[in-house]
Amino acid sequence: MLTALEPHLAWRHHDVKDPDSWTYHLSAADLSELDAALIQAKKVSSDLLEIEQRDFPLSALAETLTGIEHELIAGRGFVRIRGLPVERYSDEDLTLLYWGIGLHLGEPWPQNKHGHLMGDVTDQGKALSDPTFRGNELGQVALDYHTDGADLIGLMCLRSARSGGLSMVANAVTIHNDLLAQRPDLVRVLYQPLPYDFRGEQPEGAKPFYSFPVFTAFEQRLFVRFIPHYIRASQRHAEAPRLSDTALEALDVVSAMARSQEYNISMDLAPGDMQFINNYHVLHGRTAYVDDAQSGYRRHLKRLWLAAHHLDQRPSQFRRQGRAHWGRIRSQSRIAAVSRTAKH
Repeated sequence: MLTALEPHLAWRHHDVKDPDSWTYHLSAADLSELDAALIQAKKVSSDLLEIEQRDFPLSALAETLTGIEHELIAGRGFVRIRGLPVERYSDEDLTLLYWGIGLHLGEPWPQNKHGHLMGDVTDQGKALSDPTFRGNELGQVALDYHTDGADLIGLMCLRSARSGGLSMVANAVTIHNDLLAQRPDLVRVLYQPLPYDFRGEQPEGAKPFYSFPVFTAFEQRLFVRFIPHYIRASQRHAEAPRLSDTALEALDVVSAMARSQEYNISMDLAPGDMQFINNYHVLHGRTAYVDDAQSGYRRHLKRLWLAAHHLDQRPSQFRRQGRAHWGRIRSQSRIAAVSRTAKH
């Protein structure tokens, strides 16, 4: 029997409308720890991928990050970390600081077939008409609410857009529980496996789609994988199961609920800001934006997918083996951000 899950985590817009309630401001002591850890990490290796948590030592800030991870897993589900003085660091050092903070929250997971453990979210020239596009490759356009492929998803802003590009988060727990009360027939179909397009990144010889439910209940917790564009895109493959009218309606309704202000909050990410979310409880998207690269404005975020240190129990389908072929290569995306010195 389907039931409401984790109602204590079912926040609404009015519960989180104060940005100070979900923003952690780095203190002078935090920044001193980060500077020392950065120096230590660079002594270990010039290759970010060779830096492990022990190579980026933190003390009081490590305890703070453990508390943040707990809040992500068993609390509100999202946080913004603010206060890095970006003018003091190169883009490479900012990325290493972000990597080090991420290591204290979880283990980096590959994000695509290239094995990117550190990804770039910026305009990469992909179009919506390209059947293999991934959201981090699209520029300017809005991205509707969705999830990604790890326990925790992190973003750090290197450059802002000229205008727009707000990060949006919505509470999947509240959406699940409200929809269950209103339309249990739609929730029921979302607990059944639905086909997802692999975007051309399937293992060699495998089918070009995989099956996964949107909602999974496990140990009284809710786990969500919701990528409606990929679900609909699966229909381009003749061998993929056909989506029923009820399934299509359910996708539309969840998307519409996520877009409703009752369930979401917007977040500005300025250069140096970091956002981390619980990928199973929080849907994320962004508003459309306008770049002006000649003036130094090209929205550019670095991305981490993390397996949380303190999430002991997860359903088998949310473990890494389903995309093990992505981990055969360890690499990072190396797209350069526009110059900070461009005249505005």
